Amino acid sequence: MTDHAPTPAVATAAELLLVDDDPVFGQVLATALGRRGFQVTLAASVAQARDLLPQLRASHAVLDLRLPDGSGLELVPLLRQRLPQVRIVVLSGYASIPTAIDAIKLGATYYLAKPVDADAVVRAFDAGDAAPAIPPLPAEPPSVRRVEWEHIQRVLKDCGGNVSAAARALRMHRRTLQRKLGKRSGSL
Repeated sequence: MTDHAPTPAVATAAELLLVDDDPVFGQVLATALGRRGFQVTLAASVAQARDLLPQLRASHAVLDLRLPDGSGLELVPLLRQRLPQVRIVVLSGYASIPTAIDAIKLGATYYLAKPVDADAVVRAFDAGDAAPAIPPLPAEPPSVRRVEWEHIQRVLKDCGGNVSAAARALRMHRRTLQRKLGKRSGSL
């Protein structure tokens, strides 16, 4: 007769909802969070996330602020209502103090500026044990050129890459926009 040790119970991964419209960033972050013990459900829009809510049992959520059909902030109260203990981190490539305050007031655990990695997200979840925090502004704010470039890129993306439509949305001449796009962003 052999003595068998009891089989340890398999720890279930914490469920996490990740909502981001950038497919590359979303998949990379989902994979990295998966390696850190999370079972990740990925959504690319507010509508997709809303559709997932009825069956969702997530203990954690990462929400992009700007989505093609609205704001990730719309999801914060919905998640809080459905899952009161959920820890929510809001991500933004356009971080600002007012949106950080709005996110925290709505019930987000933490607010991070993109670019961000999985370790920073996990630290933000852990930081949620303390009082909600608004991270300090970077020591050196981005240059006006950098802010302009990011805004142009966002509008261009919103216009499906159509330069003429983006120029109209930006209220600039198409050739001016083409010239700006032709310059290298490395000097920003």
